[in-house]
Amino acid sequence: MRSLFFPHSNVVFFTQRYDPKDVKPAAEPSGSTDPLTGVFGGWEAVEDAALTLADSADLLMTPGRKCSNGKDVPLANADWAQFVKGMRDASMFSYKAALTKDKDRMLGASEVLAASCSACHNKYRPGNVANRCR
Repeated sequence: MRSLFFPHSNVVFFTQRYDPKDVKPAAEPSGSTDPLTGVFGGWEAVEDAALTLADSADLLMTPGRKCSNGKDVPLANADWAQFVKGMRDASMFSYKAALTKDKDRMLGASEVLAASCSACHNKYRPGNVANRCR
């Protein structure tokens, strides 16, 4: 979550307040650690982030993966699969919105993506780290 879903969702969420077309490229875009200021920055970074989230949903369904507390990802739970599908669908919704480069559409897409994240977090990440992926 921390290395993939968190940073890429933040690129999508960025559009709630700012227009990616206004982001200036880094002085050395090929070395930028911020997708929005890199070689494929601006709206393209938002599109890429949404696609990355959608494609990464498969990782959440990969046997043998562990949660941050060391417990197995709850693959056998029907709701887990539904939450993963919801995240994939929300990510594709965000991608399609990003293609329009319309901030109002991105506001709605960000809300859909945030809701999909929250649905899973409310079940599998309540409270402290010890409770994650019960």
